[in-house]
Amino acid sequence: MAQTWVSSWSFFNTILIIVFSAFVFKWLLQTTLGWYLRRRTAPRRSSILARVKIEEAQSSAAASQSSESDNGEWEKVERHVVGSAQNGEEADNEWEGIIGFFHPFCNAGGGGERVLWAAIKATQKRWPRAVCCVYTGDHEASKGEILERVQNRFNIELHPPTIVFLYLSTRHYVLSSTWPRFTLLGQSLGSVLLAYDAFSLVVPDIIIDTMGYAFALAFSKFCFPTIPTGAYVHYPTISTDMLGSLDTSPALGKGLNAGTGNGLRGSLKKRYWHLFANLYSRVGGSVDVVMTNSSWTASHIRTLWGPVRTKRRKRHAISVVFPPCAVDEIINSIPLTAESEAKREPTVLYIAQFRPEKNHTLLLRSFARFLQSHSSSKQKEKQPESPRLILIGSVRDASDATRVYELRLLAHELHLTPDHITFITDASFPTILSNLATASIGANCMWNEHFGIGVVEYQAAGLIPVVNDSGGPKMDIVIPWEGGETGFKASTEEEFATAFEQVWGMDGEERLEMRKRARGRARAFGEDEFERRWIEEVGKLAVMVGVGK
Repeated sequence: MAQTWVSSWSFFNTILIIVFSAFVFKWLLQTTLGWYLRRRTAPRRSSILARVKIEEAQSSAAASQSSESDNGEWEKVERHVVGSAQNGEEADNEWEGIIGFFHPFCNAGGGGERVLWAAIKATQKRWPRAVCCVYTGDHEASKGEILERVQNRFNIELHPPTIVFLYLSTRHYVLSSTWPRFTLLGQSLGSVLLAYDAFSLVVPDIIIDTMGYAFALAFSKFCFPTIPTGAYVHYPTISTDMLGSLDTSPALGKGLNAGTGNGLRGSLKKRYWHLFANLYSRVGGSVDVVMTNSSWTASHIRTLWGPVRTKRRKRHAISVVFPPCAVDEIINSIPLTAESEAKREPTVLYIAQFRPEKNHTLLLRSFARFLQSHSSSKQKEKQPESPRLILIGSVRDASDATRVYELRLLAHELHLTPDHITFITDASFPTILSNLATASIGANCMWNEHFGIGVVEYQAAGLIPVVNDSGGPKMDIVIPWEGGETGFKASTEEEFATAFEQVWGMDGEERLEMRKRARGRARAFGEDEFERRWIEEVGKLAVMVGVGK
């Protein structure tokens, strides 16, 4: 009996030693790695802060000599309340810390990049002395070239002296082409390597991920427990909808993996995805402040990250911060009257990056089907001019360029001639505005589009949206407004073609009324509202570093 008790006690001691050793090892690794990165990057940090002060002084000197009326824009900064600080409080306004923006593809020119630059602009207004440090892998573009593209593409003007670009050398680790197998896990682990690359350049005071790399933020929290982390989530890396899509028919258009859950291989894939979802929940639960871009995204992130965040006693609730849309500028530029209605062309416009998930193929096939039915229907009598399709989107790399080429081939196979379809790549904002002013229908074919900035721009411009019956467009944007519909929803080729036919079948007054309702709905997604909400949420991170207390 005594021997059994001694044996049990010995086993218990062994377990305690193992657990304690693991805890000590983790603590030593965490402390050592964080200390090493801070020490290694301290000289660069000092250099960055010194260079920013010099550039700021040069900018102020140049501004003082200029007679332009807008020179004082960045000095007459609107004060906002952060935490319990008073408006314009000196300690808050004078903060000179570094806010890191983790966005490895900052020059891509898509909706996610609009959020990044609008966020930086809002941050500069609220904390004018803070340095906005962007971690990017866009080596081919200089600071001036990137900011010039921001101005041309989004019409967003930034204050260059307090923006710093740090160029990452390991961005290829987050490319899907690097991980042909176990892509989700590979890219997520790759983001950890990318985060190490980033922190090897400089360790910020606050780190915000604006691309969806939750694993990078978890790595930051591991190395630097006291550095506040923020996430603006455009789209969950994995969701319950994705898991469910494995068992659906590909014909339903529910993503690139629809119908791949059958058989032994499919069963293994489902198991792998469930395990990854569990891991994703754990790393997401470490983020201090979480912003999502739509009700759809918020619902999934709350399901995945919420329980872990509750266990870890995270104080701040997951919030919805709708992306900034150029609503006011579009409304002021494009009239919506009976006269403008008469000038609308029979055009379907699709503004989206040329990426696989945007599902341009569905739109081409739907439009070809629509043309066939339209040419033989009575609707042609109302609209004798042949409808056209215009595709506008940015091209990030060679794979996107190849995709555009393949879409051109598909258009040829579907007998869509240049009179029927136009491709415009890397369009400037004036070009986009011009097409928004003349098109009649705005399309969006992506299944579970997280939000849909392009759809809001359609509505603001007075286009009638025809969107995929899922995600943000379904839940937040194309919803009844002022007693009537603001657009159409569809899922299949036939449904999209039918929706196009319905729009063309409406009389001019009926179309104009729907356009006005759509524009009314778009007003809820303006840039001012994004700025207000962004400052409110990032202010919570600022309080965590002692700013505005």
